[in-house]
Amino acid sequence: MPKTFPWDSYSDQPHVLKKEDKKALRKGHAFDYLKLISTNLIYFPYLFIKFLLKHSESEALTPNKTRLKPSVPSSQNFYGLCVNLDKGEEQFKLVDELNVKSLQIRVFLKDINNLNDYVEFAKGFGEDKEILITIIQDREHIENHELLTNDITTIFEKFKDVAHEFQIGNAINRIKWSFVSIEEYLKFYETVQKVRDEQFPNIKLIGSAVIDFEYHFSIRTLFNRYKIHYDKFSTLLYVDRRGSPYSTQMGIFDFKNKIEFLDTLVKSSSKSENAIYITEANWPLSGTAPYAPTSEKECVSEEVYAQYMKEYFDIALKTRKVEKIFWHQLIAAGYGLVDNREGKIRKTEAFYAFKELIFENQILSDKNSLLTFKL
Repeated sequence: MPKTFPWDSYSDQPHVLKKEDKKALRKGHAFDYLKLISTNLIYFPYLFIKFLLKHSESEALTPNKTRLKPSVPSSQNFYGLCVNLDKGEEQFKLVDELNVKSLQIRVFLKDINNLNDYVEFAKGFGEDKEILITIIQDREHIENHELLTNDITTIFEKFKDVAHEFQIGNAINRIKWSFVSIEEYLKFYETVQKVRDEQFPNIKLIGSAVIDFEYHFSIRTLFNRYKIHYDKFSTLLYVDRRGSPYSTQMGIFDFKNKIEFLDTLVKSSSKSENAIYITEANWPLSGTAPYAPTSEKECVSEEVYAQYMKEYFDIALKTRKVEKIFWHQLIAAGYGLVDNREGKIRKTEAFYAFKELIFENQILSDKNSLLTFKL
């Protein structure tokens, strides 16, 4: 059974595992998958019907909902951005230029020996940022909960004056990211939560970080007998394989309806507060292989990327169901706002579009604050 998962430094994610490695990892987890199936057989029909009824009612009341004028987000720092330690200190100036206040930083459990570097990196962005730390799992910590308890305690202690929100796990429904089953994730989260509850009550835990429109995994993380609770519910909601965020999947699920359906799941569960974070989204850029995380077929031009990004934020904002979105990420040649190939920093059209979104949001927030003050 593989213990290490090779990392693709071009696309900032693990390589796809070989079939024989996946088979070896799944061995002994049949009962876990049975729980996944049975949970969905019980809950999915009820949740889907509940979504359809709410959707029909909403469309009847506001048939032109997507044409509504933008509203001020429930969180002033709605627009978030992913930054990485290995991308360097150039990110400090770029973040200041964008005036983005919500940042997400990955901390790898397998890199725990360099934890101080992550802490100093987070501090480098200044004290006016809301930082979400995402804990990236590995097999060693998944299998050894005593080790997980010790290291998560260290992480919480080191970051206690820097960040108070921690996303536990990342892309948990992809074996290449180390979790073989949702049961492994639930036990992992339960162990982390126990540390939080006993020693760090002011920390907020966020999960379950399922990637893509695979809500059968989300359902299992929301409906189970584990003693867990999500202070906010997260999803890595990519829609890039469909092209435009207005494109549909399975007939009715455009990006807006994917949010609405997720909102139905969250509000129907006692395991989570009614708050949703989208912690990853982007489109792959054409002509950037091997940096692009997908095939050229899914890639788009920098101009289309900027357009889709603005539509993505606009749609999510108008649903009023999403508290924050973290764009993935600032510097990444194949899918980010900045291309750093050949050691040069080149800001794409999307960089300036993102900057404009934050500026417009600040104006709307200021106007709303002034109106509230006058009233």
